[in-house]
Amino acid sequence: MRPIAQAAVFLFTVLVLITPAHAVDPVFNVDGTAIKGYDPVAYFTQEKAVAGSPAHIHEYQGATWQFASAENREKFAANPEKYAPAYGGYCAWAVANNYTAAIDPDAWSIRDEKLYLNFSKVIRARWALDKSGNIEAADRNWPGLRGDG
Repeated sequence: MRPIAQAAVFLFTVLVLITPAHAVDPVFNVDGTAIKGYDPVAYFTQEKAVAGSPAHIHEYQGATWQFASAENREKFAANPEKYAPAYGGYCAWAVANNYTAAIDPDAWSIRDEKLYLNFSKVIRARWALDKSGNIEAADRNWPGLRGDG
């Protein structure tokens, strides 16, 4: 390895070791809008990613959730734990690997009636290779990433 590359690796390692961990927001959001404005209920009812509308919103866990219809908003409001994605809507594969990452609303899956979002369709394919193991790892890691574990 070249000296410059060695120095970069060393610096990165030192920064990671001395940088305090910061808890993430409880919900992945962009400017306060959860899961990039997509309707979490639609994944279950329409089996596809559907953009929500600012006309149909609900506040939950410090973020604004958007829905494609008032009916979906009401379903979510009545039972947010059923429809909200696992790990606050962060990339499930990333959480399984003990970090957080943004999501692509089109990279999703449902397992045991729980919505999981991923960074990309490529990452979703990696996630799918061992969903059970990834879920177990993510379940262990999520409290620490949230800052309460």
